[in-house]
Amino acid sequence: MNRQPVELGQPVPDFTLPASGGNEVSLSQFRGQKVVIYFYPKDMTTACTQEACDFRDNYSAISERDAVVLGISGDPVKSHDRFVEKQSLPFLLLSDTDHEICRMFGVWQLKKMYGREYEGIVRSTFLIDEEGRLVREWRGIRVKGHVEKVLEAIQEGV
Repeated sequence: MNRQPVELGQPVPDFTLPASGGNEVSLSQFRGQKVVIYFYPKDMTTACTQEACDFRDNYSAISERDAVVLGISGDPVKSHDRFVEKQSLPFLLLSDTDHEICRMFGVWQLKKMYGREYEGIVRSTFLIDEEGRLVREWRGIRVKGHVEKVLEAIQEGV
C-alpha cells in the first residue's frame, strides 16, 4: 500500500494494526481524543523499556488530559504481550511487522551501528489532535526527559 508521508497540520490517514491483548486497533477509534503514538525499535531492550516505563509512569497525567498512548514497533503481538505483562504497561502496543505505518510516518530509515548499515525504526513520537491532525512530532529523540516534553505539549493543548 502506497501512502503519503504524514505532515504537520494534516490529517493522519486511518490505519489498523494488531495490538497487544489480541485485538486490532484503528486510529479512527480514538477520534475525539488526543493520541500519542511513539515508535520504538524493539521490545525488551534497555532504551525501549525505559521509554515504555516513562510513558507508563506518566500515563495517568496523560489520560487525565483525554489523551491515549499507543506504542508501535515491528515486533510481533506475542512479544508485545510479554513486554506489556513484564512492565505492567497500561496502554496498547501495536505490531507493524511489515513497517507500512513506520514508513507512513517516515520513521523506517537507514541506520548505522558499529559501521554496519541496516533499516530500522528511528525512535520518534507524534501527537495527533482530537480531529485526527498531526500537531507535534519529535524525531530521533533521546529517551531521558522525552515523555515530560510530550506531556507539556498535551497540557499546552498543542
